[in-house]
Amino acid sequence: MASGRDQNRMLFDLRSGRRRNVVKVVYATLAVLMGLSLFLVIGGFNIAELFNSPGTNDVAGQYEDEAERIEKKLRKDPEDSALLLRLTRARTNAASGLYDIGPREERLVTPEAQQQLRLAADSWEKYLDSTDEPAAVGAQLMAPTMITLAENSRNNVEANEYVKVAVEAAEIAAKKRPNLNSLSIFAFYTAFLDEEKAERIADQASKFLTTKFARQSFEKELERFAEIGKSFQGAVRAEEQQEAQAGAGRQALENPLGGASLGGTAGGG
Repeated sequence: MASGRDQNRMLFDLRSGRRRNVVKVVYATLAVLMGLSLFLVIGGFNIAELFNSPGTNDVAGQYEDEAERIEKKLRKDPEDSALLLRLTRARTNAASGLYDIGPREERLVTPEAQQQLRLAADSWEKYLDSTDEPAAVGAQLMAPTMITLAENSRNNVEANEYVKVAVEAAEIAAKKRPNLNSLSIFAFYTAFLDEEKAERIADQASKFLTTKFARQSFEKELERFAEIGKSFQGAVRAEEQQEAQAGAGRQALENPLGGASLGGTAGGG
């Protein structure tokens, strides 16, 4: 398992030739999950120029203003699902403009960005409560958003809750739009919680893979997520046991998701 800031490479980094070929074959449809949000960075362009370009903070401020306007409307109708989805998008877009850029052009979560992501998670939860037919496009956005929050959580128990929401969102997207993109994400994120279930989902995704090389690359990536998942769940159990024994005096254990290159955003908070 990768660990430490010096190994914080994004999952879909295209700088090496071999990985470039893997991504072209297996993850081409992962290029854009949700417009400006770009929560799965696939490389191939200068990330720093995109997120640190002039006016980026102004854009973040515009989305924050939009979110505040939507919240005022929601005071009249707190269960308006369309408004809640718009609010979720506005918060995630605001977060995108508040990241820092690391030495390897990875995006680092600032406290300001993390606050916007937490607000997005809150509005997403309210959105799910308000509708029986959640939108696939919203689920595609929130699955990696929740993984970003898990990577930057204060402890493993909290991270585990975000992973569960990420898997739930990935499942919504996969059921509504079953394709290589949605099923791959669903399988990888599920591997954090349940390896056997992840393998069943991967079988569905593999039907979209047309070459032996693509299938082998996909299987290796699934194995990587599953190994991270084993370490993560072990840490969660240890932390829960520690919490039961020591109560409020417990010490948070290292988060195995942080710096593991999961397709979210590198930890920085």
